[in-house]
Amino acid sequence: MKSRKLLMIPGPIEFESEVMQCMAVPTPSHVSPDFIDLFANSLKLMKEVWQCPSGQAFIVAGTGTLAMDMAAANLIETGDKALVISTGYFGLRYAEILKRYGAQVDILEAEVGNIVPLELIEQQLKSKSYKLLTFTHVDTSTAVLNDAKRIGALGKKYNVLTILDGVCSVAGEEIKQEEWGIDVVLTASQKAIGVPPGLALLVASKKAMQTFEQRTSPVSNYYGDWTNWLPIMKAYENKQASYFGTPAVNLVIALEKSLQLILEEGLDNRFDRHKSAGKAMRAAIKALGLDLLSKKEHVSANTLSAPLYPSKIDIATFLKSVNQGGVILAGGLLPQLKNNYFRIGHMGSVNKNDLLATVGAIESALKSNGYSHELGLGTAQILKHF
Repeated sequence: MKSRKLLMIPGPIEFESEVMQCMAVPTPSHVSPDFIDLFANSLKLMKEVWQCPSGQAFIVAGTGTLAMDMAAANLIETGDKALVISTGYFGLRYAEILKRYGAQVDILEAEVGNIVPLELIEQQLKSKSYKLLTFTHVDTSTAVLNDAKRIGALGKKYNVLTILDGVCSVAGEEIKQEEWGIDVVLTASQKAIGVPPGLALLVASKKAMQTFEQRTSPVSNYYGDWTNWLPIMKAYENKQASYFGTPAVNLVIALEKSLQLILEEGLDNRFDRHKSAGKAMRAAIKALGLDLLSKKEHVSANTLSAPLYPSKIDIATFLKSVNQGGVILAGGLLPQLKNNYFRIGHMGSVNKNDLLATVGAIESALKSNGYSHELGLGTAQILKHF
């Protein structure tokens, strides 16, 4: 399909051909023996990818926001205290979700492009007894990467439930949920997991499930209530038919295939590949004389980048020019800065050729929109890093 453009946004991403073929399989019954086996295997493989063998996996038709909503709805009761570590748009969204369920929310908000210092997080945890702490591993709006391991350690130290919003990180950035003591890790199918949009995915720790079981009030979200979904997950795990809401059958078939491909690649290899892609893209952007929204290398995500537009460029036509070059990029998401930067997704099946095509299209678009630079400097960095 020569007319098809390369999708390099922070999700949906480019998907493996084997995964896409699963979407074309004639849809089976959600209670057929083959599908039950496949669903059970998907739950098992999720725990391997999340690195949480004792956790409870959930696969539910929905989006990443639903996964965020489910974790909040099932773990928060009215009056509970929650701490939100915000590095952008989606951290603030989590604060709003928690408030809907009656949580008393405090927010530690980072400077745009940076993270909240760990010392400040610990100081806040010392000052008040919290039930829950949430943080966005990679905020899709800023391309900022939080230190999940150290935040998880703080949660354990202060006996606070931790929720990692991994929508833009799971299967792209290193996560060892059980070892790091993180209670819920959630994501959406269309990001680094590598499946078309439509699945909310999460794994909850034993501690999170115990907290849910000890609730004294009903969950306020009917669709997201684990009271409804847990028996379904348990039934599928035990190779038994069950029903609450019809699963997105073809998406689950595609999920099993993608999880298999991820594990065949090897988690360490996959994380290293994303690190290489992230470093290469950042080096290419800097070689073109552009700055990044993320302030420092150690807080820069490997799954996406957020370059700032150069001054004196026609912003309105830049992304159109990239598109005409065969690549689709995303504009800025932070309301106050949306016209100051754009976003490049590089996760999942992304490879050297994808990065070369993307940087080449950016270079050409910059040139055609009045930005003076030497063509080839960015693509040279991609080749250098690979």
